[in-house]
Amino acid sequence: QVQLMESGGGVVQAGGSLTLSCAASGSINSLTYMAWNRQAPGKQREQVAYITSGGTTNYLDSVRGRFTISRDNAKNTVYLQMKSLKPEDTAVYYCKMVASPYTYWGQGTQVTVSS
Repeated sequence: QVQLMESGGGVVQAGGSLTLSCAASGSINSLTYMAWNRQAPGKQREQVAYITSGGTTNYLDSVRGRFTISRDNAKNTVYLQMKSLKPEDTAVYYCKMVASPYTYWGQGTQVTVSS
């Protein structure tokens, strides 16, 4: 059974930084696509960033230039470095990994940005 374990969430003041980590454990075939999504209270879940096995990345417009996604394939881990955080970044952040045909989700980690 595959499990994703997230860490790094917390409370930070506006303008601050946090780095989220998500490590996969268990019997995993080749992980291809990794991503971070977030869900704010009363809003739909949205994809914040993704990274492919080849290293191609893409970002939500509102975080581009402030967030950086990266991965360590040897550790089956994906990271999200977040800088210049804003109150509107407050949400539960979920990691997502794909090892076709399976998709795995983390349990979520809370990020709260105070003004």
